[in-house]
Order: sequence, then C-alpha cells, then structure tokens
Amino acid sequence: MIETSEIEITFSEDDRHTEARASLTIRGATFIGTGRARRHPADPNMPMVGEELAAGRALSDLSHQLVDAVTETISEREG
Repeated sequence: MIETSEIEITFSEDDRHTEARASLTIRGATFIGTGRARRHPADPNMPMVGEELAAGRALSDLSHQLVDAVTETISEREG
C-alpha cells in the first residue's frame, strides 16, 4: 500500500519577521506546525533566509507533533 500526503507551507512576513505555517493531513488527522524568524535591524533584508528558517522551524514543530501523536497512540493501545 502506498499513501501520499502533501505538506503545505504558507508564509506571512513584514520587514522584520517571517512566519511559516506547515499543514499536513494524515488519515483525517490534521497537524499544523508553526515557525518564526526575526531579522535583526542591522542585517540586510534577505527574505529567502527568513523563509527558510521559519519553514525549518515549522517543519520541526510539525515533526514533533507527529512523534507525540504516535507516542500517545501507542500508549493508549498498550494500556
């Protein structure tokens, strides 16, 4: 059996912050990870850096949620 899921990452940003939201639905359960990057005022404005950092943090948050969910499922089944 092969299952395919897609992760959607959306960004919102201003001149100092970039926020990312990573969303994944697996078998009807939706998980949403968030990440944020902040640009120091002295740093050059490089939106790609903020997006990559915020996306990485959102995906990290998402992965932790997935591990927590499966740990909870295993604990429930083992009693």
